[in-house]
Amino acid sequence: MLRTEYAQPLSIARLAAVAGMSPSSFHLHFRGVTSLSPIQFQKQLRLIEARRLMLAEGFGAGRAAYAVGYESVPQFTREYGRMFGQSPAREIRQARVQIGFAA
Repeated sequence: MLRTEYAQPLSIARLAAVAGMSPSSFHLHFRGVTSLSPIQFQKQLRLIEARRLMLAEGFGAGRAAYAVGYESVPQFTREYGRMFGQSPAREIRQARVQIGFAA
């Protein structure tokens, strides 16, 4: 469900109900399996998909951010930089240079 609905607001209660657990039990088990909270996991899914959209589909950072469920481009840019070590714009420029397109 998280993988298919990553762009939607996350409801721990709904995820727990689907898993047949209480919200607290679900959260504990989820963290035990993934080493992440459900919200952290969703954030990673969103950032990975946004990266794919930018590099493979030609989306700009803002368009990719909104497509994966972010409501704030600055927040997306900060989180992207934390996860991938550089800003989305810088990564796009580097990718274009590597494949031979002008930046």
